[in-house]
Amino acid sequence: MRVHHRIYNWFQENPGKVDLIIMLSAFAVSALPYVAAADLPAFVLSALLIIPLAWRRTHSWQAGAAMAIAALLNVAFLSVPVPAHSLVLVMVFSLAAYAPRWASLGGLVLALLGGAMFVVRFSFIANGSTGSIPTFFITFVAIDAVVLVAWTLGDLVRNRRLTVQALQDRAHRLEIERQQERDLAAADERSHIAREMHDIVAHSLSVIITQADGARYASAQDPAVATETLGTIAETGRASLRDMRRLLGVLRGDDVASVRPLPTLADVETLVETVRRSGLEVALERTGEPRRAMPAGAELTGYRVVQEGLTNVLKHAGPNASAHVLLAWTGRGLQLRIDDDGRGAGADPATAGSGQGITGMAERLSLYDGTVEAAPKPGGGFRVHAFIPYTEA
Repeated sequence: MRVHHRIYNWFQENPGKVDLIIMLSAFAVSALPYVAAADLPAFVLSALLIIPLAWRRTHSWQAGAAMAIAALLNVAFLSVPVPAHSLVLVMVFSLAAYAPRWASLGGLVLALLGGAMFVVRFSFIANGSTGSIPTFFITFVAIDAVVLVAWTLGDLVRNRRLTVQALQDRAHRLEIERQQERDLAAADERSHIAREMHDIVAHSLSVIITQADGARYASAQDPAVATETLGTIAETGRASLRDMRRLLGVLRGDDVASVRPLPTLADVETLVETVRRSGLEVALERTGEPRRAMPAGAELTGYRVVQEGLTNVLKHAGPNASAHVLLAWTGRGLQLRIDDDGRGAGADPATAGSGQGITGMAERLSLYDGTVEAAPKPGGGFRVHAFIPYTEA
C-alpha cells in the first residue's frame, strides 16, 4: 500500500516526466517497428502522432492541434491506418481534462469529424468500394461513441481537478483568516495587558515616589513620619506585587491566580485611603443608589478610572493640591468624576505623560459603551469625567 501511494504521489508531482515516459513508450511500440520494416512514410507519420503526447498537459491545445494535423496527413497519405492513430483518443481525453473549454469542445468536434473521415478513407475508399450505408453508419457510430467516452472521462477528471483546486484555495483562505484572527486576538490581549500594567505600575510607583519624597524631607524634623511613610510604601508595594502576580498568573494559565478577586467599586475607599497616606488630600463622595448590580468587568473599569485619575493628580497636580472623587448613581448608570485644584496635566513639560492612561480609560469604557472626558477646568485644575451605563439585558 505504501509503494502504491509513493508511485501515485510521484505521478502527481512529475506530470511532465510521466508524459515523456508515455510518449517514449508509445514511440518504441508504435513507431520503431516501421524502421525495421523500412516503411519510412509510416514511421514519420506515426512519430508525428506520438510526439505531441509529451506536451498533452503543459501545452494542451498546441499538442492537440499538432496531433490533428498529423491525423489528417495519415488519412491523406496512407492507405492503411497506423496503430498510433488510436492515440487520438488519449489527446481527446487530455484536451477535455487540461485544455481551455474552447479547445476541449473544439477537439471533440474535430475528433468526431475525424472519425467519419477515418471510416470513409479506410473502410471504403482504401478498399475500392463504396460499401453499404448500414456498415458505414455502424462503424461511424462505434468510433464516435469511443471518442465521446474518452472526452467524457477527461471532462470528469477536469471537474474533479477544479473541485480539488477550489477546496485547496478555500482551505488556504481559511488558514489566512484564522491567522489574522489569531493576530487580532493577540494584539487585543497585548493592549489589555498594557492597560493592566499601566494601571498597576503607574499608580503604585506614583504613590511610592510621592511617599519617598515626603519622607525624605519630613524625617529631618520628625523621624516618626519616616517610619509611618515607609510602612505606607511597603503596603503599596505589596498590593502592587499581588496584582502583578495575579496578572502574570493569568498569562501563565495559573488557575489559582486567575480566580482571585479583582478590585471593584467597593475597593475605591481603600484606594482613596492609600492615596491620602501619600500626602494628597482626597475627598470621596457617593450619591444615589445603584438600580441593579453592574458586571464585574464594569466595576473593575470604574475602579481603574478612579485609580488613573488619582494617579494623574499625584503626578501632575503639583504641591499642596487636593482632589475630589464623586461616584454618582443615576437612572442610566454610574457617573465618575475626579477633580483637582492643581496646575493640571501638561503644565509642566517635565512631568507630562504620554497620554496612555487616558487612552486606556477610553478603551476600557468603550467595552461597556461608556465615555470619558479629560480636560483642564476653566478656573484651574483638571477634571476627569466618565460614565458607565447599565448593561441592558
